Amino acid sequence: MKTKWLVMSAVILSAVFFFGPIASAEDAPKPGGTKMTPWTPEDILTAESSGQWEISPDGKWAVWVKTQMDKDKNGRVSNLFLTNLETKKEIQLTRGTENNGLPKWSPNGEWISFQSTRPLPKPNPDLAKSQLWLMSLFGGEPYPVTELARGIQGYEWVDNDTVIFSAQEDPALYEQELRKIKDTTRVVDDVNHEPPVRLFKLAVKDRKVSRLTDNTDFIQSWAVTPDGRHALTVHGQYLSFEWDHKILPKTYVYDLVKGGQKELFAGQRIAPMGLERARDGSGFYIAAPYSTDPRFFTASITLVYFYDLASGRSLRVDLAWDNGLGGGLKATPDGFVALLAAGARLQPARYAKSGLAWTKADIEGEHMKNLSGFSVSDDARTVVYEYSTASLPAQWYRATLDGNKLTNAVKITDLNPGFKNKIIAKTEVVRWKGALGEEIEGLLYYPKDYQPGKKYPLLTAPHGGPAGADMDLWDESWAYAHQLICQRGAFILKPNYHGSSNYGLKFVESICCGHYYDYPVEDIEKGVDLLVEKGLVDPDRVGTFGWSNGSILSIGVSVANPDRYKVVAAGAGDVEFISDWANVDFGESFDSYYLGKSPLEDPELYVRISPLFKLDRVKAPTIIFFVTEDRNVPTSQGWTHYRTLYHLGKVPVKFCLFPGEPHSLQEYAHQLRKVEEEMTWFDRYFFKTLAAENEAFKKDSPLGQALRRKDIARAGAKYGVAGKAANIVIPEVVKRGELEIGRFEVTRAQYVAFDPSYPVAPGTENYPANEIPFEKAKAYAAWLSKTTGQAWRLPNEDEVSSLYEGLSGENTLDYWAGYALNPDDARRLEAKVKELGAGAPLLKQAGSFSGAGKDGEALVFDLGGNVAEWVIAKDGSGQAAGGSADRPADVKVRVGQASTEYTGFRVVLGEAKTKK
Repeated sequence: MKTKWLVMSAVILSAVFFFGPIASAEDAPKPGGTKMTPWTPEDILTAESSGQWEISPDGKWAVWVKTQMDKDKNGRVSNLFLTNLETKKEIQLTRGTENNGLPKWSPNGEWISFQSTRPLPKPNPDLAKSQLWLMSLFGGEPYPVTELARGIQGYEWVDNDTVIFSAQEDPALYEQELRKIKDTTRVVDDVNHEPPVRLFKLAVKDRKVSRLTDNTDFIQSWAVTPDGRHALTVHGQYLSFEWDHKILPKTYVYDLVKGGQKELFAGQRIAPMGLERARDGSGFYIAAPYSTDPRFFTASITLVYFYDLASGRSLRVDLAWDNGLGGGLKATPDGFVALLAAGARLQPARYAKSGLAWTKADIEGEHMKNLSGFSVSDDARTVVYEYSTASLPAQWYRATLDGNKLTNAVKITDLNPGFKNKIIAKTEVVRWKGALGEEIEGLLYYPKDYQPGKKYPLLTAPHGGPAGADMDLWDESWAYAHQLICQRGAFILKPNYHGSSNYGLKFVESICCGHYYDYPVEDIEKGVDLLVEKGLVDPDRVGTFGWSNGSILSIGVSVANPDRYKVVAAGAGDVEFISDWANVDFGESFDSYYLGKSPLEDPELYVRISPLFKLDRVKAPTIIFFVTEDRNVPTSQGWTHYRTLYHLGKVPVKFCLFPGEPHSLQEYAHQLRKVEEEMTWFDRYFFKTLAAENEAFKKDSPLGQALRRKDIARAGAKYGVAGKAANIVIPEVVKRGELEIGRFEVTRAQYVAFDPSYPVAPGTENYPANEIPFEKAKAYAAWLSKTTGQAWRLPNEDEVSSLYEGLSGENTLDYWAGYALNPDDARRLEAKVKELGAGAPLLKQAGSFSGAGKDGEALVFDLGGNVAEWVIAKDGSGQAAGGSADRPADVKVRVGQASTEYTGFRVVLGEAKTKK
């Protein structure tokens, strides 16, 4: 996304890794021996993620948060988990569809506090939805310890009965009166009525809250010493700092016991954005952006400062690393551990404090180039961290920190186990000469089933920012669904173009003052040139996509080189910058920095640089995605982009607008729609694999069923394939994975060729053969094998059990009753069924009901009804599987086996596979 420097934190949350081929990764899916399944949008959107790990004071446990998209809620759900760091035992602490997060241990390790949106015991609409809750490690229900009108913005334990937190003040009378009349008018930058953000103290046992500060400004970040005596606070001074960076926030150190405060950094251009208390209580570590620009922090590196309580001095910590911080900073008893910016990866380092100086040592260990999202125990002996690459899904590990060595790494999570059955695109870090003759680094995702010497399509996928970076980490999302594209047979190039972070101050500042487009566009173009020159990419099949700044650059390259780019997918990207300057929360600090002037100073500059006035050059079919509540890129930019291409009428264009969403899509339905629309656009205009859809046609309609039945094999009027011998009809099989299974239950016309004495009433030739004993079913398969020269058999129970699960709407007793039966009603109906006469009067012709099969799969019929089907159990005996017309549909309601009259079988083709 377009950069807002203020949202960066001292614990830079980006995770970075080096390339490790999937074949050598310990948890990588193995294509051999396991059935591999294709990626779907749902796989990516509903993936589990883990974070907010906190190690217990005794170092034995860790509490953490698992987050996952919930389809029914149409949004994300987060729950707390507890993991024993020695035994790896995992315990889920919260459940449901509420959001639970920010867990912390009490100093004695007996309590876990957390913020939660779960309903209060006594609901009150005037209170904040999120409150602070406690749960005991010894059992019992969690309970709330706050009932605040405003949500807590941050909190820390200082002793076993005291929590310090920050929050906005309760509503003043002015706000209360507006609520009464339901006035939702927003007065922009109304600083006089904006509630101050202050520090408060909570006595946990009696739930008493007291105010610690009386400031009239807005505390943005803070930290408190372990003994609770001192706090370091960063105060915003006005509401438009993001827009123009004019008035710097103020930094204070408070004496919370004696009272009083002292301002730090007065007269200096230092704007702290993240704080960490020293473990020994000696002071505070402060992360702050640094830029050579005299006005803006828009493009910067992150430096570290230290405030020493004893001397009252603030000094810069010498990181001995020019690029600054790139990831988290965590205090240790003797200093701190940090992740340093190092291009497409991070460099973990440990800093030992001696007096007011620090000595750096690079951390060594098995996963060091792949470490991210870490937490350190109180004694700094135990570390938990996230490990991943762009081609290896993330997991968390526990390891021992001994000096600067990380040893004894053990995996402690099993996130997204279904990914082990997916073929994951190979990735590597690539480098080439870009603008100014300087080296550019990026990630290259390979197409599925890549073959050396063959040329493939390529999609470039620039990252947001521009002061961001694509790292070698697992990073699948609705915005960049790499696996779905590589699965379609294309390369993806993700360039860390000029202006990207993690490459030092000169690189991140390089596109200021008028080079916002030209250097990055040249970097991307030269990256494509390299792949074409190497013979990897077909020069006639290149496209581009991205979100936010990635969208801006995708539009930019399609304008700069319209003959090269054959498709564009642009999400939340600008096409003209005059309106951007005024309509974005950080418009002045972004546009005046990167373009060099404001539109008031040089309106012609904004006309020259805006792609809007060059869109007549575009030759690529373009799909545009936008949201309605965007404060990073105005929604009007999407309308302008769409209307211009529509008006010009040179290329196909489609505009998808997601209501109620901010800059990033939050709702599951919107994320799914975005991914499906984007992939469909690529399939139609880039891969050219998609035929035009008939919008009047419903796939699951009777017409759809009829079309899917067109390929059913028939020998005259009989189901099956005509055999060489007269009157022999061979069952038709279809693929389910590696299994070739009968499309229908063996029919009477097929069975009578084996047993001429079997009675077949005229008109029932396509009914399932019924009243067949297990031994007769096996004998039929043996006869069919001998007759055809192929290997036919009954299926093994374990290879087909999943096929019989979750089926509804089949020929079961529920169908004949007209409602869902319980066991008692099923027994009562037996007498009524007998009134129909002897035999099996409830049977229907095979295939009378909808078959089972996903899109692209051949239908299989009657797995859940008609006759129960013989399968071979593990002990070799016969087991009747599936539904039948004489029993209820629900397996929990069925009593006993299907009657012999309603028992038949289905065959499979091919030898049974034995497990090695």
